[in-house]
Amino acid sequence: MQELTLISRTPELCFGLSGEIDSQNADEFFAAVSEEYRKNPSDLVFDCAKLAFIDSTTLGTFVKLLKRVKEKGHVMKLKNLQPRLKKLFVICALDTVMEIEG
Repeated sequence: MQELTLISRTPELCFGLSGEIDSQNADEFFAAVSEEYRKNPSDLVFDCAKLAFIDSTTLGTFVKLLKRVKEKGHVMKLKNLQPRLKKLFVICALDTVMEIEG
């Protein structure tokens, strides 16, 4: 189970993530973020401090979101990733295409 919380809309869209995002709920996650981005196109920030688990489907979902925001001239940032989750982004070289903080 995942929880997506909109923390702020300005100057960027900032979401708090918690729980698990995997193949069972990645589409729902993508749809919710995409809808909010459609209403308020701006940079995306994900606070992942409470995110416990992601899978390869989730990595692909982050890439889809990144492509969408880059097309509009915005950036996407993930922050507070737990070391074991950050390792997945590094192994897949996604840390070279999206900003990952701490």
